[in-house]
Amino acid sequence: MRVHIATDHAGMELSSHLIGHLRESGYDVVDHGPQEYDANDDYPAFCINAAQAVADDREAGVDALGIVLGGSGNGEQIAANKVRGIRAALAWNLDTARLARQHNDANVVAVGGRQHTVDEAAEIIDAFLAEPFSGDERHVRRIGQIARYEATGTTA
Repeated sequence: MRVHIATDHAGMELSSHLIGHLRESGYDVVDHGPQEYDANDDYPAFCINAAQAVADDREAGVDALGIVLGGSGNGEQIAANKVRGIRAALAWNLDTARLARQHNDANVVAVGGRQHTVDEAAEIIDAFLAEPFSGDERHVRRIGQIARYEATGTTA
């Protein structure tokens, strides 16, 4: 599986750790930056680029998920969710990570680098990446409603 990852300055230490950890686990990791620490960097472009790469890969039939990191993960999740076809979920524990995949077929996970130890964050991300979508009809239906709104601007 390909994993696209992006961060801001607040998540750089975590991102560096995760890139190595995920590669050792057999994932094809693509780093969307930043490449250098800058306390005044702006996360939207990094996170949008990672999310767009996930959307592009999935459209091309490539098994891909994404990770966006920041101090809280909130802004990074918001930025990723601006990309058509992306369902980014903020995960703060194992249950929210697993449920994001099981119930929402989330394809990007957001994690706050200042909210967890490196080991806790890695465990949350590992759970997200390993969890399959349930495929339950009710979840498929709800995801379809979101996708229709995204495409048409109207609700059911």
